[in-house]
Amino acid sequence: MMRSIRKAAVIGSGVMGSGIAAHLANAGIPCLLLDIVPKQPTDEETAKGLTLEHAAVRSRLAAQAVEKLRKTKPSPLYDDAFADRITPGNLDDHLALIADVDWVIEVVVENLEVKQRLLSRVEAHWKPGTVVSSNTSGISIEAMSADCSESFRRHFLGTHFFNPPRYMKLLELIPGELTEPDIVSGMREFCEKRLGKGVVLAKDTPNFIANRIGTYGLLVTLQEMLDKGFAVEEVDAVTGPAMGRPKSATFRTLDLVGIDTFVHVANNVYESTQDEAEKAVFAVPAALRGMVEKGWLGEKSGQGFYLKQKGPNGSEILSLNVAAMEYEPQKKPSSASLEAVKLAKGAKEKTKALIGAGDRYSELAWNILKKVLVYSAEKLGEIADTVREIDEAMKWGFNWELGPFETWDAIGLPKSVQRMEAEGTAVPAWVKDWVAAGHTSFYRKQEGATFYVSRGEYKQLETPAEEISLKRLKEHNKVVKSNSGASLIDLGDGVACLEFHSPNNAIGADILVMIQQSLEEVRRNYDGLVIANQGRNFCVGANIMILLMEAQDEEWDEIDGIIRLFQNTMYKVKRFEKPVVAAPHRMTLGGGVEACMPADRIVAAAETYFGLVEAGVGLIPAGGGCKELALRTSQRVTHPDADMQPYINQAFETIGMAKVSTSGHDALKLGLFKPTDRIVVNQEHLIYEAKRSVLGLARGGYEPIREEKIRVVGAEGKAVLQLGAYGMKQGGYISDHDLKIANKLAHVLAGGDVPAGSLVTEQYMLDLEREAFLSLCGEPKTQARMQHMLAKGKALRN
Repeated sequence: MMRSIRKAAVIGSGVMGSGIAAHLANAGIPCLLLDIVPKQPTDEETAKGLTLEHAAVRSRLAAQAVEKLRKTKPSPLYDDAFADRITPGNLDDHLALIADVDWVIEVVVENLEVKQRLLSRVEAHWKPGTVVSSNTSGISIEAMSADCSESFRRHFLGTHFFNPPRYMKLLELIPGELTEPDIVSGMREFCEKRLGKGVVLAKDTPNFIANRIGTYGLLVTLQEMLDKGFAVEEVDAVTGPAMGRPKSATFRTLDLVGIDTFVHVANNVYESTQDEAEKAVFAVPAALRGMVEKGWLGEKSGQGFYLKQKGPNGSEILSLNVAAMEYEPQKKPSSASLEAVKLAKGAKEKTKALIGAGDRYSELAWNILKKVLVYSAEKLGEIADTVREIDEAMKWGFNWELGPFETWDAIGLPKSVQRMEAEGTAVPAWVKDWVAAGHTSFYRKQEGATFYVSRGEYKQLETPAEEISLKRLKEHNKVVKSNSGASLIDLGDGVACLEFHSPNNAIGADILVMIQQSLEEVRRNYDGLVIANQGRNFCVGANIMILLMEAQDEEWDEIDGIIRLFQNTMYKVKRFEKPVVAAPHRMTLGGGVEACMPADRIVAAAETYFGLVEAGVGLIPAGGGCKELALRTSQRVTHPDADMQPYINQAFETIGMAKVSTSGHDALKLGLFKPTDRIVVNQEHLIYEAKRSVLGLARGGYEPIREEKIRVVGAEGKAVLQLGAYGMKQGGYISDHDLKIANKLAHVLAGGDVPAGSLVTEQYMLDLEREAFLSLCGEPKTQARMQHMLAKGKALRN
């Protein structure tokens, strides 16, 4: 059973401790945040007459940490108001309060003796049954709890969150020898469902799984660079997206982590391992030690492997010549292998293209990759029992697209083992035996099921009911209809799912046609519809390339037809006689927002960045976005004499400034979600929850949304909006073209030049949207913005 955690306590209010407390608060869990009592008051506290006996002074460290959470960007909180769920305190005065919590998390300095002393104090106030965990990145769980009682140790385990806790999916659970299995399974389920984590079970070994493999990989990469004379930027060109890894690759990652932090993690394995070959790899190179001595620690010190400085042509980023310990202008790496990678699609094909091209960069990639693959295989059974736990740890903790064993499968297991042995690389015996037994991969699919290696044999992957995979459903022939832009997929239980799969999930005519066809299919054969996909982002908006081409050719009737198709399609979704639930995640922009707004309900991932951003390309929303916000204002202010202006001002500001929510909760504050919409923390459960919502609506006597008139602020309200925009122009905050866009937007949101309080139809508002959109498409500066967005991926302010 899932563990019931109603209240928690975090001990240690540093970056990691406060971040964990923030994420507990995100999940709706009240939390104590405790730290030590300061040794003395600050000068400011003394000036106020405060002494060390004053409560504000004694709990200052935790209180400051909570306030910092509200200001940190990117925010550790879904909503700044959630900081109120965290109660700051100190260890001397408030430790006894842990008797009232369900989970105590220790997040103090990475020092065994400090942790042991703290656990002794915790046990003195511990209530039997309460879970206690240590957020350590590598200290032994057994060692730190060795002096605790057997009962305490049965409820104790490691919970290694990755930083920052809100954004990093990986959580390593590390049971001790006496940890009760029910505690492990209950906490695993809680952390997956309530905290949205990807949980792997790690063994109590130095640095556990992800840091063990990741640190090894970074060290062998550094050594390969030093041995073969590669430049920092060359290595990063090879070990980034070309190899299915993040853009930060190797050395930008080290700069982000902090060179001193990385050295500490490497030393942890060096001091713990008895294997001399492994010890040699984890011995920190002199170059890294030198960087720490110089204070070149990466981002936090302003320089590391890279240094940003101002040059004659603006800012430039220099790279470190590690051999000379001097910064130099970067070279632009180029080779046949890197060109081959550009032509390949997906991490599997890119990796194969990279190592198969036969040039010096291919050799660099292969020499790094084979060592990481062999090391991962050597550690199977020591750090984790299954290849899947190692793979998931690297994907969730280091943002690799493929884990080590998935990579091995991708490049060809038998072939690569043969090459390794031919080159004198010692391949673990179990891998050779596995291949000799006729196996060609560590994963296999059979009769629709996935199997992976665990303890020397294949084990079937058991997928929780909450994790609906559209890819798996398509493999099981559940596609009902499909075209180039979208597919309708049978989710079972009378619910269908409309999936976007165009490039970047941008909305074009193909998606709009499939939406209309899907409505017809659902009308005949289903109880309701989910609009969702499992791409990197839900939808980046409409296909502006087509709009730009038509505008440049002055094909105004074509553009008018496209917008009418969009508007009519969204209108049909809104008036559909069966429930429709939209399930957006991550970037959901422009037309993507307008595809969600007509739904009966939005069930969104917590990490949803939702915004009507058309002003950034010189336009206004014309797929119903303006109409929907005006309608919500009308519904919100029901009394005829009530002032609607403040609410329409908010909508004007949200659209005009192209605001994008920082989370699903923030979208609610911006008025882009309705109070009835839901937020789901674990994105893997999103489609399941959306399906449940459809079924709930269908079984509850669903009635379609009826059309209603919209009360608008009219000409008077329009003047207020335009006056505000003019003031911003006079103050130098917006350009002439921004002002033109703002005036068009004001005209639409206000309902045109009708008297204040007039009631208008939804179609009237849609006509205003379309007219303004067409007018702006003809503006040269709007076309320049569209062109710039397509070329550069960011807005042009002209």
